[in-house]
Amino acid sequence: MCIHLPFQYKKATQALNYFAEASGGRINKMKAIKLIFFADRYHLRKYGRPITNDEYLAMDYGPVSSGVKDIAEMSDFLEAKERSYASRFIAPAAGYDVESLSHVDAKVFAKTDLEALSFAWETFGHMDQFALAEISHEYPEWKKHEAELERLSRVRMNYEDFLDDPAQGFEQCFTLSPEERRDRLDEIKEMSRLNALWS
Repeated sequence: MCIHLPFQYKKATQALNYFAEASGGRINKMKAIKLIFFADRYHLRKYGRPITNDEYLAMDYGPVSSGVKDIAEMSDFLEAKERSYASRFIAPAAGYDVESLSHVDAKVFAKTDLEALSFAWETFGHMDQFALAEISHEYPEWKKHEAELERLSRVRMNYEDFLDDPAQGFEQCFTLSPEERRDRLDEIKEMSRLNALWS
């Protein structure tokens, strides 16, 4: 079942900005995208929703949040309101980097969003983009599509798979009991159902 949620472009923009600021003002695009994946995974598992509500794609270098990638690149796929907002805070920079233009507007985040972003930075922020890509291949939401990626460039990922655990020795991004896993799945399915009613 594909779970569709409304993309939170302001949170996606500020998450990129958060990691750029944490890196001293600019950050490699792929590294930022991987850090946002880990933050979304943590928040979904602990609180029953992702931060960005983005559509995730399994690609060669691991999970890619498609809307976040568009914002990081200021791509032609952005809507006018998304581009207008994002361009006030971040910009693509040389060397596949994202540069912070203005301080993070933390008001767009819930306290729990900031907790998840902080978790991702403290846990994974010391690694470079290639190490993060390699680690992300160990997570079940990407790994289940590994064979398909031998013939396809991208495969849509499902949020329900974020609730499965990676192999032993890899950071779970919040440990879930079986009961909590069922509760989280019910929560995201209900969010998706309500979004479909209002769309």
